[in-house]
Amino acid sequence: MKKNYKKATLLLFISLMFFGFNGIAQLDLPQGSQKAKVTQRIGITDISISYSRPAVNDREIWGKLVPYGMNNLGFGTAKESPWRAGANENTIIKFSDDVKIEGQPLSAGKYGLHMILHEDNKATVIFSKNYEAWGSYFYEPGEDALRVDVNTKEIPHVEQLTYIFTEVNANSAMASLNWEKKQIPFKIEVDVSEIVLADIRHKLQNSPGFSRQTWEQAANYSLNNGGDLDEALSWIDATIEGMFFSQKTFNNLSTKARILTKQGKTAEADAVMDEALDLATIFEAHGYGRQLIGRGEKEKAMEVFKMNAKNNKGQWPVDYGLARAYSAMGNYKTALKHLKIAAKRAPDQQNKDVIATNLIKLENGQDIN
Repeated sequence: MKKNYKKATLLLFISLMFFGFNGIAQLDLPQGSQKAKVTQRIGITDISISYSRPAVNDREIWGKLVPYGMNNLGFGTAKESPWRAGANENTIIKFSDDVKIEGQPLSAGKYGLHMILHEDNKATVIFSKNYEAWGSYFYEPGEDALRVDVNTKEIPHVEQLTYIFTEVNANSAMASLNWEKKQIPFKIEVDVSEIVLADIRHKLQNSPGFSRQTWEQAANYSLNNGGDLDEALSWIDATIEGMFFSQKTFNNLSTKARILTKQGKTAEADAVMDEALDLATIFEAHGYGRQLIGRGEKEKAMEVFKMNAKNNKGQWPVDYGLARAYSAMGNYKTALKHLKIAAKRAPDQQNKDVIATNLIKLENGQDIN
């Protein structure tokens, strides 16, 4: 009895020693299906997919190597498993912010990415909260964070399994698995404006908030991206008065004027803009005049360009501005006169070339704006 006990103890020690060393010092060796990672940023949201890339190797993939439906893999605790959407360990997808997948909400975080292939050119994409288990051997439906059904597409042959991001725009991208002659796509959407504004609110309370330019950027972003106008106004006001770095500039006053205009407070906006123009450089005034022409406010643009010419006599941009103003009013003859003056005073070849092009337009009776 004592002898058997010692023998069992020795065997247990050897086993523990083996598994202990195995856990501590596993070799890092090449795998047949190489690891890969693909990333994409939408707005300020980062998305990544980490996976392993099996090759076709003349094998029949769909319905055979990757069976249709759920399957018993003969190992692990799962009675039925989806495909692990790659090779080796879990395919992992990560989102730094909340997203929508095929229109369905999914919280920020890491997920095990699995798929169920169907015979009717459809697939079910599964996002599992369990991203640490090996493959799909321990898959549990109760750990699903989201399932979406998608249509698969036929594509030219892809030898090694590949994830890509396509159709990337300001608020969304299409992620897809591509292997053999099948593509499995799913759309990822991000509420970029809300995420950016939430990030701005957080950063304004920390070290970035100790810069006047940060508050100006915040107000401009909110103004141009559907943010709360009262909040944007409070941010720009903080740069004008009320904070230790407050300073009136053309930029912050003109931003305030645009916010007030969008709020329908036209008289207040005009008063603020008049104050801004008193602080404007020659180029800031010129740029504002061009904005007015773009908005169809030709008479107001003429006033700004004339004011700029009065305040900056003899400098080449003022005649270029007057040429644009007269051209917008349809007075090409006077516009041509001012543009010829600007051509003589232009300081560099690049501006001379642009002016030369516009001279031809005016001579042909074309607006240069």
